[in-house]
Amino acid sequence: MQINDILITAKDRRASDVHITADRNIMLRIDGQLVETELAFSYDEKQSMILSLLSEKHSKKVQSGGDVDTSYETHTGIRCRVNVFHQQKRIAAAIRLLNEKIPTFDELHLPEALRNLANEPRGLILVTGPTGSGKSTTLAAMVDYINDTRACHILTVEDPIEYVYKQKKSLIHQRSVGEDVDSFSLALRSAMREDPDVILVGEMRDFETISAAITAAETGHLVLSTLHTTGAAMTVDRIIDVFPPHSQHQIRTQLAGVLKGVVTQTLLPRARGEGRVAAFEIMTGTDAVSNLIREGKGHQLNSVIQTGTRQGMILLDDYLANLVRTGTITRDAAVEKAGNKTELIAAIGRV
Repeated sequence: MQINDILITAKDRRASDVHITADRNIMLRIDGQLVETELAFSYDEKQSMILSLLSEKHSKKVQSGGDVDTSYETHTGIRCRVNVFHQQKRIAAAIRLLNEKIPTFDELHLPEALRNLANEPRGLILVTGPTGSGKSTTLAAMVDYINDTRACHILTVEDPIEYVYKQKKSLIHQRSVGEDVDSFSLALRSAMREDPDVILVGEMRDFETISAAITAAETGHLVLSTLHTTGAAMTVDRIIDVFPPHSQHQIRTQLAGVLKGVVTQTLLPRARGEGRVAAFEIMTGTDAVSNLIREGKGHQLNSVIQTGTRQGMILLDDYLANLVRTGTITRDAAVEKAGNKTELIAAIGRV
């Protein structure tokens, strides 16, 4: 059995991830849970499988002790995001299976507020959440919606490129960090000379990237990116805390001026099995939100979100409560993902 066969098997079993490591059978993540399969191989066979995923350049990097992020596509068209790393002097791989086509808003059951955000002509939109919560897929749906509806120049900077967009109404260029450009921050700086209207930044990892993304949003571009945070208030705090104390007042003012929305999402198992469903927290950049960010009162953002339903805002706990009410998820699953378990239980009682 070759690596392509394993990936096809994983796809057939509705797995989101494949893990290849020493001393264990091939493992799959199905509906959020790790499952050990009956697929057993020697370490040498596994190493050969992992290296077959890589280009010659990346293979040499791994064999010399480095880690690699890259993409891979099977002969049947299954696209994957691949991370190869070392543990206990042996190599291992975590492989994320991507959708063969970019899902639409309707297919993902995304809230209408996200469509409104995608229609923004400029500003900063952040999609946040833990690893494996579907951030990349939500962003891809938003970018492809723009691609369908607007004649503009979309520039993506990713590590690695995950979804490959077709040229539709927009002109799209996709740059891979490590292949087409050395870093996110360098790509954002050069983007200013490439006449983009929309910029997708795969991840805002460091001070330089965050600073460049905010500057790009200030100069009239629509910038979309991700952060590994849970909740709008925590996202704002994370961005501010990246900057040195003497410049935090200035960055609050800048962020208040450009932030159009923060979308936090998490995935939960459906009550009746067969797949998962996304739950969202949505904060839009209203005047009230901008004022709180500018004044450093991030702890009050949840109150504004709670009262901002007319602007498309909703707290994660309220979204979870609605999913419980409709029977989409169980009460226990909702409580496990709640930001405030007591408030969630109260919200379930209200609905």
